[in-house]
Amino acid sequence: MDLNGKKFLVVGTGISGIAAAKLLASQGFPVILYDGNQELEIEEVRKKSPLLEQVEILAGELPNRVLKDCDIAVFSPGVPTDLPLAGQIRQAGMEIWGEIELAYAFEKGKVLAVTGTNGKTTTTSLLGEIMKHAGLDTKVVGNIGIPYTSLAAGTTKDSVTVAEISSFQLETVHEFCPQISAILNITPDHLNRHHTMENYQQAKMRIAANQGEGQVCVLNYEDQVLREFSHQVKAEVVFFSSQRKLDRGIYLDGEEIIFAWDGKKDKLCNVKELMLLGKHNYENVMAAAAMAKAAGVSLEKIKEVLVAFPAVEHRIEYVATKRGVRFYNDSKGTNPDAAIQAVRAMEWPTLLIGGGYDKNSEYDGWIDAFDGKVKKFVLLGATRDKIRDTAVRLGYPEDDIILVDSLEEAVTVCFQHAVSGDAVLLSPACASWGMFENYEQRGEIFKELARGLKE
Repeated sequence: MDLNGKKFLVVGTGISGIAAAKLLASQGFPVILYDGNQELEIEEVRKKSPLLEQVEILAGELPNRVLKDCDIAVFSPGVPTDLPLAGQIRQAGMEIWGEIELAYAFEKGKVLAVTGTNGKTTTTSLLGEIMKHAGLDTKVVGNIGIPYTSLAAGTTKDSVTVAEISSFQLETVHEFCPQISAILNITPDHLNRHHTMENYQQAKMRIAANQGEGQVCVLNYEDQVLREFSHQVKAEVVFFSSQRKLDRGIYLDGEEIIFAWDGKKDKLCNVKELMLLGKHNYENVMAAAAMAKAAGVSLEKIKEVLVAFPAVEHRIEYVATKRGVRFYNDSKGTNPDAAIQAVRAMEWPTLLIGGGYDKNSEYDGWIDAFDGKVKKFVLLGATRDKIRDTAVRLGYPEDDIILVDSLEEAVTVCFQHAVSGDAVLLSPACASWGMFENYEQRGEIFKELARGLKE
């Protein structure tokens, strides 16, 4: 898209909004940075970068002159596209972009993009390490915590951008087109934002909307929605499967990960060689490997990274062993499906800490997955009563449910009830908001508390 003469309105002054405004200012585009919070300290925002000195920053009600003057509004991922403000912007004739679309407008190299309800961060991190190990100039960006707009201007024709992309970010793409994409899975999440499961699915599928001949889309064969979606994809589809052998793709055969490619089968590795736990992580490994293989990386280079790759922080992350009790931090398990995978990965009797902000999730499947493994269920946060009631209704012993008021109390209670050979798992199945700034803070506090326990 030709951006010459375009004027931009960036909505949101968080990490993504600041990065978008800085990118536009650095490239000489007129830009206004706006936040609806009328209490915003504008000068404090301006201090975040010298580039913001030339940017007009507004807070509170958006002036009509801005609607008339600007051509494109760039929404931060946390800003819903169904707000009244979005309606005003569309009525004024402005396009609504997200930071992914904006960054892509400045992208000069190849893009490998990953989405899905769960596993995005692990898969993106792993793929990034594989591409770096292959000797490529690799930038790992997106929902993983590094705004794509902060690195887009530095890409070259020889660079590779590995991007983790959320459903929020995919809502606002238009021309974004990765060379290789992947959708890991689609299970209910963020329905408070997307309102319906259909809307959520459609947002995820936008990652492949502009792909075509000569490009690749990696999909989970065991996800029925994605299997059906494969017929709509114009790019070449490569499946991965943890449950069956595939004629073409990558699959788990017992403990072996096998590539079926170009008429032959090659063993990639044995899962016992991996540092990652659980079948869901084997799926993440297969997705990353398939993407790297499609990008031209040798199986030898791929395996060298796979066997050395540790768990991503806050995702079934081993923390400490105290008095023979293992502690695992899965704070990134912010929805029931992610928490199911964490419970399944536990190989020991488990004391489970759950609960948090209510995203309108249902918890039946999570509790059904306990399968006698969870010996104590410790609940906190806004959802604790809802989860307790669900657990009791499904037959989980009420005497083994403990309600607490803080994470510190949860860790203490678990340690009091644990014996050597048990595991304590923080896997909340809920967002962290209301009690913590984000899941990272929740995980860091859990790790500090676990490591600080007296044996």
